[in-house]
Amino acid sequence: MSAFFYGTLMHPKILQRVIGNNGNHLEICPAVLMGYTRHHVKWADYPAILPYEKSKHLFKHDLSAEENSVRGTLVIGLTQSDIEFLDVFEGDEYSRTPVFVHRLGPLSSLASGSTTNVESDFVPTSPPPLTATTDLSATLPAETYVWKAPVSQLEDRIWSFETFVKENAWKWVGSGPDEVEEYGEVDRRREMGGSIVRSETAD
Repeated sequence: MSAFFYGTLMHPKILQRVIGNNGNHLEICPAVLMGYTRHHVKWADYPAILPYEKSKHLFKHDLSAEENSVRGTLVIGLTQSDIEFLDVFEGDEYSRTPVFVHRLGPLSSLASGSTTNVESDFVPTSPPPLTATTDLSATLPAETYVWKAPVSQLEDRIWSFETFVKENAWKWVGSGPDEVEEYGEVDRRREMGGSIVRSETAD
């Protein structure tokens, strides 16, 4: 299975922490999802995305091509177990939804970046901006997690992966008491063993 990640899961160590393995079976590359906007979730480090037709009322200006798109990573080769843990991690605020994304670079092994600086080639924190003449590849199918909780919980500010890496990623790649609470339910399900049954299908 293929998924498009646009927030905390762009960080390879956070993705590995959630799925519970080193991701040797995964390939990853930078990608972009057009026609969506990425927002700060109020009082949280992580973002949410919405189709622009659902979010445009939050903005007081016309959006640029960069603002009306979402940078992220395309991850290929996720197993059913990986997806189940990702569903638990994302929780009931999001709906796993089919989308089409454009690749922005070559595929690399996820494991090759697990011990390097997060600013590796497949997770650029400051990618070159999109323009009207940017030559995009053909679209590829993937699934991503779209916000389904009330829009009032989102800010009109565009979330930045670069800012997350500089200011907040340390809380998500720590261990023990320094870890964020968002891992709690994933760990509880993993300790239970067996398969996780998703109680709600994607929209």
